[in-house]
Amino acid sequence: MATLTATRSSLGGFSFDNCRRNVVLEGEVSKLGSSLPSARKTGTTICGVVFKDGVVLGADTRATEGMVVADKNCSKIHYISPNMYCCGAGTAADTEMTTQIISSNLELHSLSTGRLPRVATANRMLKQMLFRYQGYIGAALVLGGVDCNGPHLYSIYPHGSTDKLPYVTMGSGSLAAMSVFEDRYKPDMEELEAKQLVRDAIAAGIFNDLGSGSNIDLCVITKKSLMYKRGTTGVLTKVVTPLHMELVEESVQTMDTS
Repeated sequence: MATLTATRSSLGGFSFDNCRRNVVLEGEVSKLGSSLPSARKTGTTICGVVFKDGVVLGADTRATEGMVVADKNCSKIHYISPNMYCCGAGTAADTEMTTQIISSNLELHSLSTGRLPRVATANRMLKQMLFRYQGYIGAALVLGGVDCNGPHLYSIYPHGSTDKLPYVTMGSGSLAAMSVFEDRYKPDMEELEAKQLVRDAIAAGIFNDLGSGSNIDLCVITKKSLMYKRGTTGVLTKVVTPLHMELVEESVQTMDTS
């Protein structure tokens, strides 16, 4: 049987066995007078815009569990790296854990390369991770940051597709927020004007979407914010102790692979 399985040729294309199984299960459940549980719809309004010197991200702070407001002050803007932040819509646990995993991997990447990671690198890591899980991770993300190539803004969908645009919106209140961007966006805006635009876009989502509400969080990322002037933190003392190492004994052991 093992030999038969090993030598059997693999069939090309997609397998719809699970789809047929789900149809059969749904039919059996309907005979009992009940129905299969449906996915819960979450509510959020997140957006971002590129201005002359950087990126502005915005999000509301309402977290819902069905028809219940579970948290009125939920933080939906997540840290990725010193030059990048990410807004998350969808399942709260999925957005938090996804951004934490990518943030950890980018920190290791930054330590190995000796420089700040690029926004395109974070975008590639996020989209590959979400595509690997085929949408079962319910995380819709707005990634914004500034690197050596300037400001960047990406929208990342739960199945792994991405867009790079000057302004993006996501979440259940995205249509109302997009209407504000479509009406008032213009290239090379000043920081104050960009912050007001993002604030008004999130407010439109809050007033027109029952799943969005409470406060408005803004995050401004610029290249200047990554630089600290010399003398910002005072150095009280400085001691350098050289270490002289001497090799005393060295042994090499081979791994037993038998």
